[in-house]
Amino acid sequence: MVYEKIIRKNPTTMPAPVGHYTHITKIPRNAELFVTSGQIGADYDGNLPEQMNSQVKNTFTNIKTVLESEGLCNENIIKVNIWATEQIDWDFLYDEWEKLFSNEYPAMTIGYISELGLPEIKIEIEIWAAKV
Repeated sequence: MVYEKIIRKNPTTMPAPVGHYTHITKIPRNAELFVTSGQIGADYDGNLPEQMNSQVKNTFTNIKTVLESEGLCNENIIKVNIWATEQIDWDFLYDEWEKLFSNEYPAMTIGYISELGLPEIKIEIEIWAAKV
């Protein structure tokens, strides 16, 4: 079977996702893959706000910017990896998430860790994308 677009599925034979993600994403053969470095909450001038939600907002801005630099959008995102050093305000993060994804959720992994590359970084998000 040949797929000409990215397919997102939640098999009915397993529990529904507990968040805004999809259990499995199928990428068509010969799709062009893109992997970002982990995006952090620094603003355009490199300043990193102290508050977690401000870092989340800036991180999503940076994700949109790096995707747009390659002509990519939310429909191209196939996998998101999130690392955080403190509790995520899920209502706030999901508000930003909805602005980016609408209802086309990618596969996702979240991990809480003790620290990231710099002590002031509270969240880092890596994006995998495919252009069909």
